[in-house]
Amino acid sequence: MFQPFLQYLERELFDRFELRSRPISSELEFQVSQRGKTPAMIESWCYECPQLRKIRYTYINAGETAQIFNSVIYPNHHYDLPLLGIDFLAFGKKKILVVLDFQPLFRDSDYLDKYIEPMHQIREKYSELAQDLPMKFYDADRYFSPYLLFAKTDADTVVNRLFPAYQEYIQLYWKLLEQAQPNSEATAIERIVEAQKDYDRYSAERDPAAGLFKSYFGHEWSEKFLHEFLFEDSVAAAVAADSK
Repeated sequence: MFQPFLQYLERELFDRFELRSRPISSELEFQVSQRGKTPAMIESWCYECPQLRKIRYTYINAGETAQIFNSVIYPNHHYDLPLLGIDFLAFGKKKILVVLDFQPLFRDSDYLDKYIEPMHQIREKYSELAQDLPMKFYDADRYFSPYLLFAKTDADTVVNRLFPAYQEYIQLYWKLLEQAQPNSEATAIERIVEAQKDYDRYSAERDPAAGLFKSYFGHEWSEKFLHEFLFEDSVAAAVAADSK
């Protein structure tokens, strides 16, 4: 269901940036599970370029049982841009949850006006994908913007509404990246480093996908995938916090 979304992102990345592969262990890069009635395949990709220090995306294909596309793009530490977060999940054609957002590193008004407010117009255009759903695992005021797309939807809406909205959000993100001025002050860069580490730690602690990974691929693999690939700075952030 979400392969066109992955392919669009991949084309955009390779057309716009000079990408270099970031290493992933073979164990985490590709895995097949025979648990349950339907085999599940998970495959991941990871790149970097001068503007973006980590570009990761993952696809889970369990046939009609589950289709999941997840991606997070981390800007270089010289840029204070939000992270681009994508999480599309389909469990059959009727149980579909989509999340798309520029995830802010900071909450001050100047920052939100600069990076988040430009999303407003797109969000209003696709208001049916901005449902007031409760967040069971996250604090909506932390690492989520007021203009995220967050909805339970159906297969037709994924094709006819989510896909064009997704393209507009991605194009806006590239525009903001092009306009961004890199920081050169050590204090500003360190603030960004710490914010991105905190994002990883916060997300690793709360990501509901951990349970899904465990059900398909087991506890040990799931923990490695969570901490060594998805949110690899979560361990570093935790160690730094404990040492203070």
